[in-house]
Amino acid sequence: MSGTAVGTLAQYEGRDRPLKADRTAVLVVDAQNAELEPAILDKHPEFATGMKERALPAMRKLLEAARERRVEVIYTVIEALTRDGRDRSLDHKLSNILVHKGSPLAQVIDEVAPVGDEIVLPKTSSGVFNSTNIDYVLRNLGIENVIVTGFVTDQCVDMAIRDGADRGYYMVCAQDACAAYTRERHETALRAFGGYCRIQNVEDVIGTLDSQS
Repeated sequence: MSGTAVGTLAQYEGRDRPLKADRTAVLVVDAQNAELEPAILDKHPEFATGMKERALPAMRKLLEAARERRVEVIYTVIEALTRDGRDRSLDHKLSNILVHKGSPLAQVIDEVAPVGDEIVLPKTSSGVFNSTNIDYVLRNLGIENVIVTGFVTDQCVDMAIRDGADRGYYMVCAQDACAAYTRERHETALRAFGGYCRIQNVEDVIGTLDSQS
């Protein structure tokens, strides 16, 4: 027997495939009150406009469609596990990023707030897969496909998509339901991580979602 591998390799046809509702989750990244602080909105007017006029309405539309189809909805928010934030990542400490445990700034924006017992995971790093047990939770739920939405596109959304892809999830970015501090940064991020996911507008994402039987 030679050293040549024996067997048939699986053939994949790219990233376009329907999303089975019972194998899909919508991940809402950092859509929290901290992003509505005047210090952020005044400093980043493009973000303020993009979030309020485009991203939040698109996000709400996606969430409504997901719930109608009984798709799992999961949130992550930046929130320390302690009052003084001693558990934060070094990067968050160096960047002076701190949302205290129990702070109103950690709560999800009312317009896209959780419904019922939808899961909310606090995190203290850019990457939700690095500072929460989301991988464990998704696998327990039987999730294969993750639709990502939230803030900001070139930071925490980017990390979620890349890390999820590396862990074997089929990642989809709902691009119009995301926003960065400038439009240029948003579009640059989409080009940068586009190789790790399928990028679509919310309307197109909804069109690929089936309903649970």
